[in-house]
Amino acid sequence: MENIALIESFSEFKDDKLIDRVTLMAILEDVFRNALKKKYGSDDNFDIIINPDKGDMEIWRNRVVVADGEVEDPNSQIELSEARRIEPDFEVGEDVSEEVKLIDLGRRAILALRQNLISKIHEHDNTNLYKQFKDIIGEIYTAEVHHVRPKVVILVDDDGNEIVLPKEKQIPSDFFRKGDNVKGIIENVELKGNKPQIVMSRTSEKFLEKLFEQEIPEVFDGLIIIKKVVRIPGEKAKVAVDSYDDRIDPVGACVGMKGSRIHGIVRELGNENIDVINFTTNPSLLISRALSPAKVSSIKLNEETKSAEVFLKLEEVSKAIGRGGQNIKLASQLTGFELDVIREGNVAEDDDVELTEFSDEIDGWIIDEFAKIGLDTAKSILKQEVADLARRTDLEEETIIEVMRILKEEFED
Repeated sequence: MENIALIESFSEFKDDKLIDRVTLMAILEDVFRNALKKKYGSDDNFDIIINPDKGDMEIWRNRVVVADGEVEDPNSQIELSEARRIEPDFEVGEDVSEEVKLIDLGRRAILALRQNLISKIHEHDNTNLYKQFKDIIGEIYTAEVHHVRPKVVILVDDDGNEIVLPKEKQIPSDFFRKGDNVKGIIENVELKGNKPQIVMSRTSEKFLEKLFEQEIPEVFDGLIIIKKVVRIPGEKAKVAVDSYDDRIDPVGACVGMKGSRIHGIVRELGNENIDVINFTTNPSLLISRALSPAKVSSIKLNEETKSAEVFLKLEEVSKAIGRGGQNIKLASQLTGFELDVIREGNVAEDDDVELTEFSDEIDGWIIDEFAKIGLDTAKSILKQEVADLARRTDLEEETIIEVMRILKEEFED
């Protein structure tokens, strides 16, 4: 097999892998040099001439003529008598260039060349793939479900690239079938061996931010700025927005008439409840807005400790804390302040009793469960329905009924 025939047999890789001819030739030269190193110990005295237009190449071996019997390195030196068989007028000290045919390397070497070429092209593809996805980290991407496994969903894009969506990067309510289109952000690209692993996320705050950019033109155009996003994936999120244009209502523009603009985002996130609030540099006002839908009476800030005491009327406490403490947790993350909710009112005037007063009869962990949802007095619990309390806490209905019995006895006495 002549050199040109061998090159033509390799050309299928260029078509299959969409590699430009110049890149292919550079890979070919690297592969052939490795083969020469294996056969001759070094490729330093070889010239490889590649013609990308014709798809042809030549390999020339350069050696110095030495006297017969004085060859120390057969790869770089040639005896005078052997050199004169190539050209009869060679003299000692002159350079001899001799063409090497690939067939001279042997059949096994040619098969190894082909395998090495495949490996190098895959390596080239992986490097390009790594760079391609590294450049779009943090951007929204859509791919199709190829395989669903217990701990990961394997996705494939239009170019056949594999993307992984780990269980912990999925919204809890997510349910996928083969063939479904899945939207998320490219969160990370890692090299596993020589192969890049592309990781998608649907739980990242960045995903919600990018959905705002995608769905709300004013955000995309930069007229509305997203200052901060915090979320409990699939449950609740808070987004602080601002605008440098006083004519624009950033919250209204993001939510739309009757929630028309934000509805698509909510649906994409598995009906995640999204609060959009106006950003402000006033920390007290920002905390008050972040605790929405609760109405805050007053706030006492401690800038040094980054903490705040938030005073609310009794009926506002449970709203501020939210189901399972979600609202106050997100408000704290959004504002950067540790928030302590304090119920307004005088216990004696209300004829109410702090729940901690019943610590002899009610276990401390039960009292803590009620406190998590903003219920820290006897009457605040007695006003609630048993089923609702069971839903909002980790307590059994029987436990709640027993607590209510103890509390009722206090007022009956």
